[in-house]
Amino acid sequence: MRQAKLNRRHFLAGTSAIIAGSTLLTVTGGMLIGPNGAWALTPQAVSAAEAATLVEMARALYPHEKLDDAIYGKVVASLDEKAAKDPALKETLQKGVAELQAAKWSDLDADQREEALKKIDATAFFQTVRGECVTGIYNNPDVWKIYGYEGPSAELGGYLHRGFDEITWPDQV
Repeated sequence: MRQAKLNRRHFLAGTSAIIAGSTLLTVTGGMLIGPNGAWALTPQAVSAAEAATLVEMARALYPHEKLDDAIYGKVVASLDEKAAKDPALKETLQKGVAELQAAKWSDLDADQREEALKKIDATAFFQTVRGECVTGIYNNPDVWKIYGYEGPSAELGGYLHRGFDEITWPDQV
């Protein structure tokens, strides 16, 4: 039997219709692909399905309409990288995700997801994911660009003489 060669470009072109209609796509081989096909994650410690649940959880914890799933995917990639080196963390993530999946996490609406997260907010699983989201989202220069934050200013002499008087957002609050 002849096997067809499938490169990334052909794979994405062939699955673009599927991707457009879904939130996240997991494929054989353990890959997780974002809805726009612009990013992919091949987790090492957790399965692609577990990674998809973690991306959805990260978005539920810190919902920002302007942020693409790729930002949340980077958070999960960081968690996965740490879990690959730490069996206890891997177990914590897998057990936590299993509980969410048992509660039919993917079928819950935003309000139901919030309630489900409130029920587990004292667990090590929740606190681990929450903590990774805080640093993974808000320390990410890609997020800064989206929201117009120029980044740290100390090395540039601060903001006092660099646009402090140009800000407009306080009037919008």
